[in-house]
Amino acid sequence: MEVGLLLGLYSMSHLTHVPYKDHADLKKVGDITLVPQPSDNPDDPLNWSPWKKHILLFVVTLTSGVTVALGPMISPGLPLLAIQFQKSLDVVSTYLVGLFILWTGVFTFFTSAAASVWGKRVIFITSGIALLALNAWGFFAKSFPQFVAMRLMQGFASAPFETLVTSTVQDIFFVHERGQKLAVWGFMITTGVLLGQVISGQIIQQLGVEYTFGICSLIFIPLVVATFFFVPETVYHRNTSTKGVELLQKTGTATTATAKSDIDITTTISTTEILRIRAGQHPAPARSPISSFGGGELAVFRGRVSDESFWRQVILPFPLFLYPAVIFGSFIYGSFFAWLVAVSVVSVPMFSAPPYNLSPAQVGLTNLPLLFAGLAGAPVSGWLADKVIRSMAKRNNGVYEPEFRLTLMAIAAVLSTVAFVGLGSSVGAGAPLAVPLLFVSCHSMAIPFASQAAYTYVTDCHPRDANQAFVTIGLVKGVLTFLSATFINGWFEVKGAKSVFWTIAAVNAALSQLTVPMYVFGKRFRALVARKIQTRISK
Repeated sequence: MEVGLLLGLYSMSHLTHVPYKDHADLKKVGDITLVPQPSDNPDDPLNWSPWKKHILLFVVTLTSGVTVALGPMISPGLPLLAIQFQKSLDVVSTYLVGLFILWTGVFTFFTSAAASVWGKRVIFITSGIALLALNAWGFFAKSFPQFVAMRLMQGFASAPFETLVTSTVQDIFFVHERGQKLAVWGFMITTGVLLGQVISGQIIQQLGVEYTFGICSLIFIPLVVATFFFVPETVYHRNTSTKGVELLQKTGTATTATAKSDIDITTTISTTEILRIRAGQHPAPARSPISSFGGGELAVFRGRVSDESFWRQVILPFPLFLYPAVIFGSFIYGSFFAWLVAVSVVSVPMFSAPPYNLSPAQVGLTNLPLLFAGLAGAPVSGWLADKVIRSMAKRNNGVYEPEFRLTLMAIAAVLSTVAFVGLGSSVGAGAPLAVPLLFVSCHSMAIPFASQAAYTYVTDCHPRDANQAFVTIGLVKGVLTFLSATFINGWFEVKGAKSVFWTIAAVNAALSQLTVPMYVFGKRFRALVARKIQTRISK
């Protein structure tokens, strides 16, 4: 019996690919074989020094955390805005929170395409400058239409820091490093969403809602400066061997290198490469953005980094909606994030009413336990993400399967489901404030595990399509968050806490259970996708 069967994976032995045999030809660090294999060019981002990589990671993830905070940061002030503009709480939360996140997801199609054609650096810098200006506008906006227009444009400008961070990590770090690096991003996201509301609650109560935007505008000044000096272009095209294409034609799968000695990764080639192969084109030659365009790393715009059509890149993510791994990752990450935003939106009427009677500043402070729980979960999930796959790969004859990443969902599913059942029961019974905060903190702790499982699984299944995959994930997350922010307050008012959160618990448990068939049949799904790609190449 295959070891893969012992680990619960559905066997596809007839599609087992040929691993690299001559490991002497592969670059290693210690006993770890580097994936992907770096070139010999010092301009290759994979060859950058650790300090350069980590400063870049810190700047981009910090800016991403601040950007994500813009969405729910006004939640403590929603009742005040509803009174000021004479709108219902549902209308205010829909237009100022839900639509912001929805349009962020929609616009990722365009920012991702632009980054593929012109590079990530110019997009990051443009996004930072736009967010600085739009927050300044938010400080002076007076009417509801102005607020709505400003928030929609903020959603557009936020898109790069929503979808390009993960692909940036993929550009500069090797596979065995990515779990911990994505945990850093998860840490910043959690901190932004939760700590942002703690700080904004105090600002709103002491100064007013408009000052949250004014202060954010000031925060973006050093972030833009740091992006200019410490975030060089990471897009780099390496020579791609035709061995992967030949192997795909023989077995239905393509091979990258190994994540650890004798650990093989099975992936599929990208949709873009399919178009090139069908057109009889050879893989793009390695090209250094620095040497090709001149001006050094500080040049903001260097022209094209790819000959691909912008509009083709815009529509490129749509076929990925048919990839099982992408569908799974989209709904897992999207739902867990949507629940977090829904709780932040509904916490205002939930905790400002009897028996809690909290002020906006106090409602903001209720996010502190969630923050601490999320901060505890982030490093643990990052450590487990890399530790578990190495352990399971050893038990699997040294062969790594992306499905090993999904084991983290066992922790995420239990924590989140218990969280919503307990939250609904405790708030419904009028329990002391510490009790519902304890339960909702469990969901906050679950998010890093779910996001690690979703993102790393998609990355490992479709590394060459990862950028497009994250676009689809962002769109699904935006739609789910928009729906939850739109209806949660009215639903809570009519049905009460127990009905709302028990329903969320049931939906969350059902979505989490999709992990089981994905774990068991994921390898088969990947093989079917590869076979479909092979068919398209041969036509």
